[in-house]
Amino acid sequence: MPRPSARRALLVRGLLALGVLAASAFTLLTVQPRLGLDLRGGTQIVLETPSEATSDATDRAMEVLRRRVDELGVAEPVLARSGDHRIVVELPGVQDPTEAIEVLGRTAQLRVQPVTGLGDVPTPEGDAISLGDVVMTGEGIKDARATPNSQGVGYLVGVDFQGDAPQAWQQVTADAACSPPGDPKRRVAFVLDGEVVSAPQVDPSVVCGTGMIGGSTQITGRFAQAEAEELALVIRSGALPVPVEVVEQRTVGPTLGAEAIDASARAAIIGVALTGLFLIFVYRLAGLVAVLALAGYAALAYAALLAIGATLTLPGLAGFVLAIGMAVDANVLVFERAREEFARRKRLPRSVDQGFRGALSAVADSNVTTLLAAGLLFWLATGPVKGFGVTLSIGVLASLFSALVLSRVLLQLVMPVLERRPRWSGLHSLGRVRTWLTARGITLFRRPRRWLLTAGLVLLAAVGGLLVRGLELGVEFTGGRMLEFTAPSVDAAKVRAELSSAGFADAVVVTSGSDGVSVRTGPIDSAAAVRLGEAVDRATGGAEQVSNELIGPSLGSELRRNALIALAIAVAAQLAYLAVRFDWRLGVATVVALVTDVVVLVGVFAWLGKTADAVFLAALLTVIGYSVNDSVVVFDRVRELRRTRAPFPEVMSSAVLQTLPRTVNTGIGVLFVLAALLVLGDGSLADFATALLIGLVAGTVSTVLTAAPVAIVLEDR
Repeated sequence: MPRPSARRALLVRGLLALGVLAASAFTLLTVQPRLGLDLRGGTQIVLETPSEATSDATDRAMEVLRRRVDELGVAEPVLARSGDHRIVVELPGVQDPTEAIEVLGRTAQLRVQPVTGLGDVPTPEGDAISLGDVVMTGEGIKDARATPNSQGVGYLVGVDFQGDAPQAWQQVTADAACSPPGDPKRRVAFVLDGEVVSAPQVDPSVVCGTGMIGGSTQITGRFAQAEAEELALVIRSGALPVPVEVVEQRTVGPTLGAEAIDASARAAIIGVALTGLFLIFVYRLAGLVAVLALAGYAALAYAALLAIGATLTLPGLAGFVLAIGMAVDANVLVFERAREEFARRKRLPRSVDQGFRGALSAVADSNVTTLLAAGLLFWLATGPVKGFGVTLSIGVLASLFSALVLSRVLLQLVMPVLERRPRWSGLHSLGRVRTWLTARGITLFRRPRRWLLTAGLVLLAAVGGLLVRGLELGVEFTGGRMLEFTAPSVDAAKVRAELSSAGFADAVVVTSGSDGVSVRTGPIDSAAAVRLGEAVDRATGGAEQVSNELIGPSLGSELRRNALIALAIAVAAQLAYLAVRFDWRLGVATVVALVTDVVVLVGVFAWLGKTADAVFLAALLTVIGYSVNDSVVVFDRVRELRRTRAPFPEVMSSAVLQTLPRTVNTGIGVLFVLAALLVLGDGSLADFATALLIGLVAGTVSTVLTAAPVAIVLEDR
């Protein structure tokens, strides 16, 4: 690149980086984080359905409530059945639950009825009408949204129909249009929970017998903005199959103690510091540049989470810290490419420039596949899986900025020094590992079926864990019991420690005020419930049990089904993308490796007797993303080496060996963070780190053991 063009490009990138970092700093200084129930506490609301309601109706009501909570913008909520007719809703960070109670309690039974004349049913317009038969219910509503009224004051609610509703709407407006303007019979009423919210007159332009054609309409009523948004929310989220009544409301403390939070924070700081020192040790001044870029990544990603109002939970923060470690990957890809170029050209500025260019396709492909999965999880899933999609998307975009913009600007700024002293850069040699491998001339895949046989044996051992031990599901999946106690004084940390000593390490402890504590645990019998009560009594110095109820799973059947559907579609989208960018055989090989990693992780957890809970679900999704990322990096090199016309097994072997330094260095960078979380973190975070360590090893090994041999076998066929 000519020198004036290079300077202009540096100026543009520098101004972009400076602007983004300044905006991030402003956000960090002015926006307070929204902490989750585990870190800050929040509000607990207990809702009750009528005694005649069936269990199925209560389950369906819980799913409608979950959609409403998501619409309210409360991230990481907890909803669980308690007994046959109660639903417990925990809202992180919500200290004034008035709005939430108003929205959650609305039955939202929407009906559309023709007006037959004046009567005794009051309307917002100030008169009273009589209503005809119901012609449409909320089942025919596809979507609803609040918009400003362009032809008057206030707001209105736009409604989109689905199914047979457009035909029903056309018929009712066709009949109403036959009455003259001003006649009450020319009006159509929208009735919500037995109350007329709007009864507009059919426009004079509508022809008698023809009606309003189309799949949408508007509910007018001179609503204020908040009223219109609330009405749209309850209509959009669906009608409760049965009415619910608020029977209890209270503010609760965090589910994790201060000691656990402090330990996890220390683990995060130590893990990130070790990762930074490792980068500096391997890549010297270039590693220091990467550390500074990663600091910018952390600031940008965290600021983005604050800007969108995301609720921060401890597992989410752990995933965020892990994402910092995984963001090392893009920088390592660039540095290893630059090392290769310097070995050929011996000119550092040109080598670094070519390193960014050469790594671009691998970085782009791995991040696009991850973004595809994250976007589909956000769009199709609900609950914590949806939140994972948001966090993952932000992390990917921030890592791209860190590696391709910020690192490049910083390297170009120090390039005058590095050009005179290339050894300071850490990019002056291929490194001992690659030099040793190159000298040996190793070919890995002369007999790919032996690799597949080994992979098959590993899979068999993992499946054996599921068959012999079975996977122990957490209370989020199975439900269990919730016991509530009152005591003169409650210290949540002491209760957790005593319960752990008594064999209830997975119990969730929530305090309410200074004298109330509830314990949520998995399915236990009466004898175990007695031991649990005794442990709480010892921790509090005298506790009285006030309730003992069965609770249902907080990750309900609909949420699990939506998560599986979203995941299947995300994998299919990744397969399609890889088939277009690479080759369908490589896409299939990537998916086979991904499935292998999932089975291995689940199987090892079964053998270890670990509990699979919501934190494990987040770890599993992270492992899936890491598995695809590792395979894509190798297959990107395969695409490049195929131009040599060498036999495909040799091409695959060379691709694996050439990308091995990147794999090792990225893995070690992530390993430091995970090891710190495993050794120093809280119990739930230790399981999170264990799952990710297993997934890290499985994702790295499966590329060699499964993905590459599968691609070779498919190529032969």
